[in-house]
Amino acid sequence: MSAKIAVLHAEALPPQTVEMLGRADAELLAAQFSGEAWEMFSHAHLAALRAGAALVAARGRPTGRGAPRTVWGMLDVVAPELHVHAAFFAHAATLRAAVDAGRFELVAPARAERALCAAEDMVDAVRALLADDAAGDAEGRRVASR
Repeated sequence: MSAKIAVLHAEALPPQTVEMLGRADAELLAAQFSGEAWEMFSHAHLAALRAGAALVAARGRPTGRGAPRTVWGMLDVVAPELHVHAAFFAHAATLRAAVDAGRFELVAPARAERALCAAEDMVDAVRALLADDAAGDAEGRRVASR
């Protein structure tokens, strides 16, 4: 099995996308070094949210009547290939809200670990999609200039 490595060039991305990816990376790091399950879960969820927002910023926010209002819903429109990731974190949003309200005991260590793994996968998937988008844009510019 061969792995594809996503190479992103910041200059090829909108500034907001670069900022959100940086914030996603910071949240992943915070999750990895968290001493409490609730803290790991919360940081992992925020990492996925920031990565999703980065992709929405790059591809454009859905508009119009009935357009989704959450990042998870927007991802289903602009990146349907991330549906499984978006659904995982959309389902976890109520738990994150409970944690934000101080219900720390609701997050078991195994749940926090699953969230961290899912967030790492999501950030990687977003980077790969952004790299593919940038490569496609570059290819389109090369073809158009011929």
